[in-house]
Amino acid sequence: MRIKVGDLARSTGLTVRTLHHYDEIGLLKPSGRSDSGYRLYSEGDVARLHAIQALRHLGLALAEIGPLLDGSEAAPERVIEQQMHALDHQIRQATELRERLALMHGMLRKGGSPSMDDWVQTLSLMTTFGRYFEAGELKQILGAYVGVEQDWLQLQAEVRRYMDTGGGIDTWECQALTRRWTMLMVRWMGGNYALMNRWGAMFRQESKVRGQGGAPPTDMMEFMESAIELRVRLMQEHCGNVEFRLPPMPDAEAQAIDAEGQALLRAGERRDGAKAQALRRRWAVLLHKTCGGNTALFAKLATLHLGHPLLLAGLPLGREVREFLSPVDESA
Repeated sequence: MRIKVGDLARSTGLTVRTLHHYDEIGLLKPSGRSDSGYRLYSEGDVARLHAIQALRHLGLALAEIGPLLDGSEAAPERVIEQQMHALDHQIRQATELRERLALMHGMLRKGGSPSMDDWVQTLSLMTTFGRYFEAGELKQILGAYVGVEQDWLQLQAEVRRYMDTGGGIDTWECQALTRRWTMLMVRWMGGNYALMNRWGAMFRQESKVRGQGGAPPTDMMEFMESAIELRVRLMQEHCGNVEFRLPPMPDAEAQAIDAEGQALLRAGERRDGAKAQALRRRWAVLLHKTCGGNTALFAKLATLHLGHPLLLAGLPLGREVREFLSPVDESA
């Protein structure tokens, strides 16, 4: 199978003029021509184009890329100091390129033997990813996806079922799903909000990545973004000017505190009793850990049950226990 120059340009985001230039300088010569004289590119040609673009992203000049790919000297002989600097630069570039190729290799392995469409689609996606992330960041993101993939796909299925019912974003069920969605993203990105923001920007601006490799489709992304915006707005109303970006709260610890609080409530324990005070201290320690020592944020999270009811949707500690563990006014 061979692909025409115009089709290759459209699929990869390059211009026909660029591909013509690569041909003219001998960097990427098409393997064939049509009866009408149009350039025709084989799978091997497209694979070489991927390598060229990867090296271009790393800052190599076109004059260096050809010899490097062809296995000859990448640059003229220089004095030793210049060679050392050049080699250091090339090592960094080669490491980055290898990471990009490893990512591509992993993507292609999942689909078996790469076809022309595989090469073109992967080249296009990697070019898109490369506009938002460095290779090391992509390696981190795609590597971490293995640990969240099953949870992510299951959550998308639940969101789809909810969307199919026609439910809105301002319900307890939707906001519980929203909390799971955001916390799963935080877990996936290792708590790096800068990565999360760029990942979200890529999905908003690049339609080609939606629905690919487990990514949610456009309608689901738009629905969940609206639900997240509502949750953020409610949190801003409660927190005011306090920064509230949080690492994931250890849900297992919070659930254990909730269970013990429920037991104390059923037993009729007083809020100022010894058991309640001990549990209150555990809850305060967990909150401080989540807030990273931010006392203003701690005060807002400790009174979250006084804010909009939807703020508690999906949280592991319910309203009853939160009220039970809220600070006791000993002067009263």
